[in-house]
Amino acid sequence: MDLNQISRRISQAAIRVHRELGPGLGPSLYRSCVLIELTSVGVTARPGLRLPVYYRGQEVSGEAFRMDLLVEDKVIVAVKAVESVQDAHATPLLTCLRLAKKPLGMLINFNETVTIKVFPGVSMLKTSQELSYPENLSSPMAEPQESKLLPRTF
Repeated sequence: MDLNQISRRISQAAIRVHRELGPGLGPSLYRSCVLIELTSVGVTARPGLRLPVYYRGQEVSGEAFRMDLLVEDKVIVAVKAVESVQDAHATPLLTCLRLAKKPLGMLINFNETVTIKVFPGVSMLKTSQELSYPENLSSPMAEPQESKLLPRTF
C-alpha cells in the first residue's frame, strides 16, 4: 500500500470516528477508535510505540517519545482534541518523524470538525497541507476533499 492509500484510509477512519462520536472526547479515546477502524479494514496500526532517544550514540535512559499510532510502519499519526492546532502541537510529531525516519506524519484534531495536517517526513518541511472534512460527506468511504473549515450543524 502506498502513502496516498494509507493516508486516505487514515483520513476515512478519522471521519467515521468523528461522525459516530462527535466532538468533546479525549484524544486517547479517539486514538483507540481510529485504531479499531483501521484494523477493521485490514490496515496494520500499532498504538503507543516507544521511540527511544539517542544522544551521542547512547540511548537516553528513561526518555522516549510515544507515537500515538504507527500505521503500516510508514505513517506516524498524532491525535489531538483541542480547540485549534498550534505549531507547538506539530513539533513532537516532526521530531518523531525525524528520529524514526518515517516518510509521512499526520496530525488529526477531533474538534467541531476533523482537521488533518499532513507532514512529509524526509524533507522535514516547515509547511504542511491542511485538509478539513465536512460532516456531510455522502459516504463514509468518500474521497476527502479540500475545503474550508465548516461549523458542525445540529
